[in-house]
Amino acid sequence: MIDGIDVRIKICGMRDPKNIAEVGARRPDYMGFIFYQKSPRYVGENFNVPQSLSPSIKRVGVFVNASVDEIIATSKRHSLWGAQLHGRETPEQCAAVREAGYKVVKAFSVDATFDFSTTSAYRDVVDFFLFDTKGPLYGGNARRFDWNLLEKYDQSVPFFLSGGLAPENVAEVKHLTEMNVHALDINSGIESSPGVKDPARLNALLNAVTAALK
Repeated sequence: MIDGIDVRIKICGMRDPKNIAEVGARRPDYMGFIFYQKSPRYVGENFNVPQSLSPSIKRVGVFVNASVDEIIATSKRHSLWGAQLHGRETPEQCAAVREAGYKVVKAFSVDATFDFSTTSAYRDVVDFFLFDTKGPLYGGNARRFDWNLLEKYDQSVPFFLSGGLAPENVAEVKHLTEMNVHALDINSGIESSPGVKDPARLNALLNAVTAALK
């Protein structure tokens, strides 16, 4: 919830302690930390979530083709709420992470050729889907996909919406009210540099969401 509006916000790609505190002060519902070494927003080998981060903010670890053991070990170490899986993880792997007690968000890269029926194999083994823009990176491509494509999805599992969301375009989420959107996943659209969120742009985005959904 942001300012009484029933839309959840996830701020992803966090790693700098000071910036985590700045963003945490606005109480997003979720905060994402990327444990994929090839990402420009990788948290690094010696990262620890600051103890000052409010427990009301759910911690989400982002993984790409990691083993189940690695996902579970990292989730335990950092007291994560859940794992966001951006690679070629199988339904069986998703089920194993879930059975270990963590929420599972399975990400799919969407473009005009994406077949939404491929999500059906994961329907009973995840808690959420995440739909992101297909691009050269496993997320953080700073581009939106055509949201009209979401009409092809059966809306059976609630989803995080990702891909190029920014203060300049986030108001358009008001047109998705008939869809099973659980949360907006914000990353590069409010950054001053990879992994560093601009507090002013974050405030502008939250204000835009509030105004759009009144």
